[in-house]
Amino acid sequence: MTPDRLSRAEIGKDTVQAVAEAAATTVGEVAVILTTAVKDVAATIGGFATDVFELRDAARRAADREH
Repeated sequence: MTPDRLSRAEIGKDTVQAVAEAAATTVGEVAVILTTAVKDVAATIGGFATDVFELRDAARRAADREH
């Protein structure tokens, strides 16, 4: 075997390493997407809840003015 050629074992190791790195990168990217989505959903629901509380308080104040 000449020094400038890779053995089958080396090629296999490099392939496994590349696949593992690609999988780790993909899992990381998906985790970021999911984390951001959960954060955005929580913020949106929180904003909606705030609106509901404000509307409830406004309706209560309006009803109090009528009495």
